[in-house]
Amino acid sequence: MTAWLAGFAVVFIVVVLVVFGRTGGTEVTVGLAQVVGGRAGSALGITANGYVVARTQASVSSKISGRLAYLGVEEGSVVRRGEVIASLENDDYRAMVAQAEAEVTRSQATLAEGEAQRDQLRRDLRRARELLSDSLISQQEVEDLTARLDAADARVGAQQAQVQVANAALGVARANLENTYIRAAFDGTVLRKDAEVGEVVAPVATGGGLTRGAVVTMADLETLEVEVDVNEAYIAQIEGGQPTLITLDAYPDTTYRGAVRQIVPTADRQRATVLVKVSILDRDPRILPEMGARVDFLQVAETGIAEPPQSRVFIPAAAVRDEQGQPVVWVVRDGRVWRVPVSAGPVSGGRREIRSGLIGGEQVVVAGPAVLDHGATVRVVPQ
Repeated sequence: MTAWLAGFAVVFIVVVLVVFGRTGGTEVTVGLAQVVGGRAGSALGITANGYVVARTQASVSSKISGRLAYLGVEEGSVVRRGEVIASLENDDYRAMVAQAEAEVTRSQATLAEGEAQRDQLRRDLRRARELLSDSLISQQEVEDLTARLDAADARVGAQQAQVQVANAALGVARANLENTYIRAAFDGTVLRKDAEVGEVVAPVATGGGLTRGAVVTMADLETLEVEVDVNEAYIAQIEGGQPTLITLDAYPDTTYRGAVRQIVPTADRQRATVLVKVSILDRDPRILPEMGARVDFLQVAETGIAEPPQSRVFIPAAAVRDEQGQPVVWVVRDGRVWRVPVSAGPVSGGRREIRSGLIGGEQVVVAGPAVLDHGATVRVVPQ
């Protein structure tokens, strides 16, 4: 029995040693030190992350407050400028238009009546003057007709003004009715419905979600571009028209050609970045607004005799640690980890330039214990 227990103990110890030998060492996640640059037309090593946006995009709202009675679009609907995409309840506005039209008709009839009376008085006055020349009527009668004609002229003038007022009121009523129709501001595609039939909408949303400030959000997908924040330390190397490569998070295996359209002439003091807008040259219907994107800026080809751009080393920004004020990188070689002091540049697109200490191709620790020992055994785990 004792011999059997001793044999079992030996086997158990061997198994433990084998398992420990296979799984021993501190687990770390590594990244690769990459060399970029070295020839015209190659990547500068400047990478920035951002999002796809549309240069022409708008939240379309009503000009007046009201309850939404009709919504004729869905997400993805293609609309043309001026097309009615929604309308508010407008029976009262239609009634106002009808009332204003009736007022115009009434004022025009009153004007016609006044003009008829004025014309009759003109004829009467002309005959009276002829009779006065033959001494058949008195001067008093002629003067009385003259006064009545002056009064008729004044009434016609007032009635003409009333017609203008009625027409202006009709214009206001028709404009108010038109304001109940919500039209597309430009040719584009509906991205999102912000209200549903039955909800109250207004030019400006008020009050705890009871009122919607917009009916739909639409954009012109022909104007899609990528906006990225570039570290201000690299902005001097970027210029308008510079070629780029764009990679979308949704399609990491596809690269699109791009070009710098605009460098916004101001910096973000909190993040020390400058906003750069990059046009997408390769159109693809799969590209949608708000998709995440990475932009790699390319070296502009030199003209004449010029030195090629120098190679630079970049590693994941998380691989650089600050130990007592000195940036260091832990490099994995032959199953062990080694502490390497480096000179590090600014962060760009999640990567950091290493100006000295690495030559490229090294495996560097990206994630692992907060404290590592120089020369300690480690085990690399998949990232």
